[in-house]
Amino acid sequence: MEIKLLSTITCPNCGHRKEETMPTNACQYFYECEKCKTILKSQQGDCCVFCSYGTVQCPPIQQNFKCCK
Repeated sequence: MEIKLLSTITCPNCGHRKEETMPTNACQYFYECEKCKTILKSQQGDCCVFCSYGTVQCPPIQQNFKCCK
Protein backbone atom coordinates (compact mmCIF):
# COMPACT_ATOMS: atom_id res chain seq x y z
CA MET A 1 0.00 0.00 0.00
CA GLU A 2 1.39 3.36 -1.00
CA ILE A 3 1.19 5.98 1.74
CA LYS A 4 0.35 9.48 0.53
CA LEU A 5 2.23 12.23 2.34
CA LEU A 6 0.72 15.30 0.65
CA SER A 7 -2.64 16.65 1.78
CA THR A 8 -4.36 19.95 1.00
CA ILE A 9 -5.70 21.63 4.13
CA THR A 10 -8.70 23.92 3.70
CA CYS A 11 -9.31 26.55 6.37
CA PRO A 12 -12.98 26.46 7.45
CA ASN A 13 -12.78 30.14 8.42
CA CYS A 14 -11.57 31.75 5.18
CA GLY A 15 -11.45 28.89 2.65
CA HIS A 16 -7.69 29.22 2.03
CA ARG A 17 -6.15 26.00 0.73
CA LYS A 18 -2.54 24.89 1.01
CA GLU A 19 -0.82 21.62 0.19
CA GLU A 20 1.28 20.37 3.08
CA THR A 21 3.52 17.38 3.71
CA MET A 22 2.23 15.27 6.58
CA PRO A 23 4.64 14.14 9.28
CA THR A 24 5.23 10.40 9.49
CA ASN A 25 6.54 10.32 13.05
CA ALA A 26 3.97 12.47 14.90
CA CYS A 27 0.40 13.70 14.71
CA GLN A 28 -0.24 17.36 14.01
CA TYR A 29 -2.95 18.59 16.36
CA PHE A 30 -2.76 22.29 15.43
CA TYR A 31 -2.29 24.20 12.19
CA GLU A 32 -2.18 27.96 11.59
CA CYS A 33 -3.83 29.21 8.41
CA GLU A 34 -1.27 31.37 6.64
CA LYS A 35 -3.98 33.69 5.29
CA CYS A 36 -6.29 34.48 8.23
CA LYS A 37 -4.03 33.18 11.05
CA THR A 38 -6.83 31.02 12.52
CA ILE A 39 -5.47 28.15 14.58
CA LEU A 40 -7.14 24.95 13.43
CA LYS A 41 -7.54 22.09 15.91
CA SER A 42 -8.54 18.56 15.08
CA GLN A 43 -12.28 18.02 15.33
CA GLN A 44 -13.72 15.68 17.94
CA GLY A 45 -13.35 12.11 16.74
CA ASP A 46 -10.46 12.94 14.40
CA CYS A 47 -6.87 12.33 15.38
CA CYS A 48 -5.24 15.32 13.67
CA VAL A 49 -5.80 18.40 11.49
CA PHE A 50 -5.17 16.39 8.31
CA CYS A 51 -8.00 13.99 9.17
CA SER A 52 -10.29 16.97 9.94
CA TYR A 53 -9.40 19.48 7.21
CA GLY A 54 -7.18 17.70 4.69
CA THR A 55 -7.86 15.97 1.41
CA VAL A 56 -5.90 12.91 2.58
CA GLN A 57 -5.97 11.34 6.04
CA CYS A 58 -2.75 11.03 8.03
CA PRO A 59 -0.30 8.15 7.41
CA PRO A 60 -1.31 6.03 10.48
CA ILE A 61 -4.99 6.15 9.49
CA GLN A 62 -4.09 5.29 5.88
CA GLN A 63 -2.37 2.17 7.27
CA ASN A 64 -5.44 1.28 9.38
CA PHE A 65 -3.63 2.08 12.63
CA LYS A 66 -4.86 4.25 15.41
CA CYS A 67 -3.43 7.71 15.27
CA CYS A 68 -0.71 8.54 17.79
CA LYS A 69 -3.00 9.75 20.58
